[in-house]
Amino acid sequence: MPKLELQGVIKRFGDRTVCDGIDLTVDEGQMVCLIGASGSGKSTLLRCINLLEPIEDGAIFLDGEDISIPGLNPQSVRARIGIVFQSFNLFPHMNALENVMLAPRRVRGLTRAELQPEVEALFARFGLADRMHNYPDQLSGGQQQRVAIVRALAMQPEVMLFDEITSALDPQLVGEVLDVLLMLKKQGMTMVMATHEMGFAREAADKICFLDSGRILEGGPPETVFGNPKHQTTQAFLARALK
Repeated sequence: MPKLELQGVIKRFGDRTVCDGIDLTVDEGQMVCLIGASGSGKSTLLRCINLLEPIEDGAIFLDGEDISIPGLNPQSVRARIGIVFQSFNLFPHMNALENVMLAPRRVRGLTRAELQPEVEALFARFGLADRMHNYPDQLSGGQQQRVAIVRALAMQPEVMLFDEITSALDPQLVGEVLDVLLMLKKQGMTMVMATHEMGFAREAADKICFLDSGRILEGGPPETVFGNPKHQTTQAFLARALK
């Protein structure tokens, strides 16, 4: 059974269909990279998986359970499926430690004392032990993005979604964030990420999905999609993206 499965997912905004019958399976521990031009539906698809956007049709399954049925409490799902965005969304009036502790204290019902050893270990794991008491404006973009990842991991999710998390970073900071994703992959985290980092996707992903106009036009192992793309649209996109 896949860890995550999408069947015929359709999402519309008014007359515009943004996700047009998407089928996708993600196995436990897999990293799936969504690639495609801006506006192809990558970010919306991630928001649908996390239930930030309701779907019009189709179904989304987590461990075989339909999490897209109307009336389901989305908070219980979001505790299991973490999401990190390109904007860090850290509270400026809280230091890094307070930012990370806020959601798990509320959702997991733990006290600060109960949570602190676990959170401090996460900060140490991602090279941020000396930055826990810094405020967001005292951190580089790469450090803020790593804090945002730590914040999502503090919820102990089973699946992580990443939406273009390096696109707002200076080029010299991109590598430190991608290294965090490689570490998570080695530790067996199931991940779906939208990315423009083609070199990273080619090297690190287990599966590539090329989206065009809200559909997965082509999918498969990186060596197949990058090495022998079947569709002309895929070929044209990769020719531009790999320049």
